[in-house]
Amino acid sequence: MRFDWPAVKEKDTLCGPQSPSAARGREEESMRRRLRFAALTALLALALAACGGAGEETPTPMPEPVFTSLVSVTGELVPAEWADVSVETSGTVLELPVEPGDTVSAGDLLVKLDPVDAELTVHETEAQLARAKADVDRLLAQPRAIDVAAAEQNVEEAETGIEQAEAERDRLASGAIRSDIADAEADVVAADAERKSARIDYDEIQEKLDNDAVEDWEGEQAALRLRAARESVKAAELSLAQAWRSADPRLGEAEAGIRAAEAQRALAEAQLEQVQAGAAEEEIELAETDVEQAEAALAEAQLRLTRCERRAPFDGTVGMVHVRRGEEVQQGDRVVTLGALSTLRVETTDLDEIDVARVEVGQPVDVTFDAFPERVFKGRVARINPMAEEVGGGVNYTTIIELDELGPELRWGMTAFVDIDVGS
Repeated sequence: MRFDWPAVKEKDTLCGPQSPSAARGREEESMRRRLRFAALTALLALALAACGGAGEETPTPMPEPVFTSLVSVTGELVPAEWADVSVETSGTVLELPVEPGDTVSAGDLLVKLDPVDAELTVHETEAQLARAKADVDRLLAQPRAIDVAAAEQNVEEAETGIEQAEAERDRLASGAIRSDIADAEADVVAADAERKSARIDYDEIQEKLDNDAVEDWEGEQAALRLRAARESVKAAELSLAQAWRSADPRLGEAEAGIRAAEAQRALAEAQLEQVQAGAAEEEIELAETDVEQAEAALAEAQLRLTRCERRAPFDGTVGMVHVRRGEEVQQGDRVVTLGALSTLRVETTDLDEIDVARVEVGQPVDVTFDAFPERVFKGRVARINPMAEEVGGGVNYTTIIELDELGPELRWGMTAFVDIDVGS
């Protein structure tokens, strides 16, 4: 004996609000299921009673389930292409040219943050890059004639200093002692005046260098003059100190002055050789590294500046604006929800693992909405997600339903009631 086991799974009260037509259909189907179940129970009882007097019990076969030809689920009307557009940097909202409902094209401005800080950083890094490139150009250039001349002059001055120191030593060695200390004091005063004048010129040149008003060699020349003036002061003070001493101590100091002058000449000659040879390879490589770092800093600053603007990634309609003009936002905050309303479709939200086994791509679908209870929208199953989503202890499979026609009355986010014809 074979019994048909009625399908007892009902979703009429679990799928959210139902349209009146769909509710009536499901109520009639539920009544038919209950009647079939009552008849089946009576037949089963009679069969068991008839077999009660036999010597052996005949095993009762398991009833085969009977499924209805419809799978009823709920869903949501959403665009196939939509996105929550977020900002890529932090700042203050300066411009917000869109409102909900506005239609935009890919590349249109959605929001602009205050770019003042980013622009300032770009200008600073541009200046750093220019200075780094200038240093490389200077190192790679041939030795300039003016630099060589300045270095040769330093050598000549150092040799003159040696001659003067030797002459003073010879005079003291002959027994002559300077008696006119006033001359030595006058030398100190004159040398100090020259030092002050050189210092004033040096400070003025440095200020002009900062403003790019003079050439680098003028700054180097001013520095050489100031250094020479300082050495002259030291020499004059040394001579004055020697005048107050006896001949023997002053002779020793003269010898020390000669050694100092010789050391100064050796330094000047080394500087001359360096100027004539040009920059060392290591120095050039270091300067080129500074250029690369400055270029990277500039690229990063320019990228931060572009991130102050957020533009539409595709053509669509603004669904919602989440910020206001003047509001402080952080990197990653969403500012606009954008969707392509021409691609509206239904995505199911409660198709469980039992019913999904009966659903196939291409099956016809009837869709109703609470806003239009008497209207049925036709469609087909376009895609079934291969992976389940865990919801409330169970699993659901999102299924994409494409409607045959879309009207302006349909709106993003509407709840849809879906009947899938799994018997076709």
